[in-house]
Amino acid sequence: MHKIEQKWQKIWKEEKAFQVSNDSSKPKYYVLEMLPYPSGKIHIGHIRNYSIGDVIARFMTMQGFNVLHPMGWDAFGLPAENAAIQNNSRPQDWTYSNIEYMKKQLQSMGFSYDWTREINSCDPQYYKHEQKFFLELYDRDLVYQKESLVNWDPVDNTVLANEQVVNGRGWRSGAIIEKRYLNQWFLKITNYAEELLNEIQNLKDWPEAVRVMQEEWIGKSTGVNFHFKIKYHENSTIEVFSTKPETIFGASFIGIAFNHPIIEQLIFKTDEIANFITKCSYITKSSELEKSEKEGVFTGLYVIHPFDANIILPVIITNFVLMDYGTGAIFGCPAHDKRDHELAMKMNLPIKKVIGTDNTQEEVLINSDWLNGLTSSEAKQKVISKFETLGIGKRSVNYRLKDWGISRQRFWGCPIPIIYCETCGIVPVPYKDLPVTLPDDVSFDNNYNPLEHHPSWKHVNCPKCDNHAIRETDTFDTFFESSWYFTRYCNNNAVEMTDSKACNYWLPVDKYIGGIEHAVMHLLYARFFTKLMNEHHYVSIREPFKGLFTQGMVLHATYKDENNNWLYPAEVVKNGNEFFHKETNTRVVQGRIEKMSKSKKNIIDLETIQEQYSADAIRLFVLSDSPPEKDLQWSASGIEGCSRFIHKLDNMFEVISSLKDDMNNEINTELNRLIHFTIKHVADDIKTFSLNRAIARMRTLTNAIYCEISKDKIDVRTIKYGFNVLIQLLNPFIPHITEEIWQKLGNKERLYKSVFAEFDDSMLEFSTYIMAVQVNGKLRDTYEFNTDISEDEVKQITVNLPKIQKFLAGKEPNKIILVPRKIVNIII
Repeated sequence: MHKIEQKWQKIWKEEKAFQVSNDSSKPKYYVLEMLPYPSGKIHIGHIRNYSIGDVIARFMTMQGFNVLHPMGWDAFGLPAENAAIQNNSRPQDWTYSNIEYMKKQLQSMGFSYDWTREINSCDPQYYKHEQKFFLELYDRDLVYQKESLVNWDPVDNTVLANEQVVNGRGWRSGAIIEKRYLNQWFLKITNYAEELLNEIQNLKDWPEAVRVMQEEWIGKSTGVNFHFKIKYHENSTIEVFSTKPETIFGASFIGIAFNHPIIEQLIFKTDEIANFITKCSYITKSSELEKSEKEGVFTGLYVIHPFDANIILPVIITNFVLMDYGTGAIFGCPAHDKRDHELAMKMNLPIKKVIGTDNTQEEVLINSDWLNGLTSSEAKQKVISKFETLGIGKRSVNYRLKDWGISRQRFWGCPIPIIYCETCGIVPVPYKDLPVTLPDDVSFDNNYNPLEHHPSWKHVNCPKCDNHAIRETDTFDTFFESSWYFTRYCNNNAVEMTDSKACNYWLPVDKYIGGIEHAVMHLLYARFFTKLMNEHHYVSIREPFKGLFTQGMVLHATYKDENNNWLYPAEVVKNGNEFFHKETNTRVVQGRIEKMSKSKKNIIDLETIQEQYSADAIRLFVLSDSPPEKDLQWSASGIEGCSRFIHKLDNMFEVISSLKDDMNNEINTELNRLIHFTIKHVADDIKTFSLNRAIARMRTLTNAIYCEISKDKIDVRTIKYGFNVLIQLLNPFIPHITEEIWQKLGNKERLYKSVFAEFDDSMLEFSTYIMAVQVNGKLRDTYEFNTDISEDEVKQITVNLPKIQKFLAGKEPNKIILVPRKIVNIII
């Protein structure tokens, strides 16, 4: 099989098979898989993602579409820098070497990429455009710098976005995150929060889970901001945000964030308060608040209730209020909020119920003075109006979404094109001086950004006054590069950031394929970037991805030796129900089945498995064993079965090619019907990404053709027609062997250029169907019935089948359950 695969890969390359142009005579289709980070090797998870995309690309080409199917590299990032530190090399050398190696791996799998459109995000000819775009955004005041409390990873020595902190630890290093104040650059994504939220409802071809995740991340809340006066500090107030101001008479405390400004202004920090603040600083995002035990510490301050001066409320620093949401302060109403109730129980605070029901069982306000008897909505409006009349509050909309911090304190990233001058202040790098490139002569002697310590790179003359100045040494968050790369594929040689004519033709991406883990970072940022690019006339669209498909992960069992060290699957052998180390023959413990990862070594080496089987076998397995949106468990027997199926096709060709049309013929109408049925439903399955179901249908057709061949009297013409169709249907899944067989069948046109098989509507009705026959829910037999048979006749036939009579043992069944044309279940 390897020679066949190499042969066709060579032919496709020579014929420029998958290069496309802007051909307006055809409908366009842009299919894209999320570009990989060049980490060293392509893994099986990549292969599943790219195999899904390749099936769609090849199928849509055969459907008559002009298909754009590109590939590139998300090449900046920490791993390259860490590798440089470990190996005393340059990040660019490591990165480019990996790209070269991984590109060969992808080409060896036969993916139909247009490699002429390849992009590399660490290429200055790529990132110079985003530097210019950054400056254009700066001119529009959509970029700003401020000192900000950030998540600092002490191992990677860089700032992390909230999304990159998991359970208080860095997503890559696993280090406990610290809080620091640093000058950071931000993009004003919050200016677009409402549009980003509203347009989610128009993303009809996106998974519901992703849409919900984005809605929750944007987190719109409508309520009111109002002030509480601080007792004994009459000129000081605490402003709170509330979505339920109608419960104000149930308030029993004020909760503030650990870094609320009032703490530094008015609160004496006891050891208890200081320790609690340190503990709270590890909580970085609202999703972690939900998991944390609700805790608080009293500050010594009290506030006065806005509607009753006799009610005094304690001010408590809590671990469930964040400074970057709302005002960083809330009023706690324990009777009607789960978090407030948990804290009130722990700190022995009053719990006053203020919402009850009237005699019609409608919810109304109680124990609330002049709000009593009003419904919640009526009370809310009355309270807000009262706040506005008194001048202590106003209606407000808050978003959980915060502006995007794009500064990273690392070397291997796109330099931020800013210069600092003591005379002129912040000075943008002139367009003519772009790109600002990274220096080649850097030292990684310590684990800090070498740009900060470079002897010459950061020292420049100010573009305005020509005095000495210094460059910005932070680099862009790598999500900056991946937020617009899909536009560059439309013409990667464009002089400007994009080729508007090419983008108008190809965009939006018709189907984007990748992991759901990118729902609230990459996918949200890409949507945001597209809106910005639209306003700068780089693209005509405001949403980048018409359709989104999120594939499941690839899983494998984990293994450990007697010393608790992780082992690769290739190091383990199974003997009976036990596992042993291949070399030492010592006992091995099989752990959980988990996502393949380098750290736990439960990975399959692509080249090893490719050498053992074939690229086609790998492609078929990752698509056939589970629905693409579900997780897939790697199975040696599964890929072995796929390899046997491919060899079976080759063997069937040898037999079928020897059949003569004038042999002993008997027309098989049912086989012909099955062929047309399979054509229709395989096409439908591919369109709906039900790829495992499509493969199952093609296996059924394969078996039907194989059975027909083995008969004494056979329908040669239908066999040959059906086999031709089968090879064509299988081509998007296993392109190498099908191209080979297609050519040997005498077809002159390349299979990848052929028109997808068409079905005859009149052939879709079957005269028979097969039903499963169960006894007490267990399959005991199958039987083929005519389509015009009645339900009573079906029941009569099934109870008299020899295999069923054996279970009945002369008795009458208690009940017969019939699911028409599917199952008969005989209860005894």
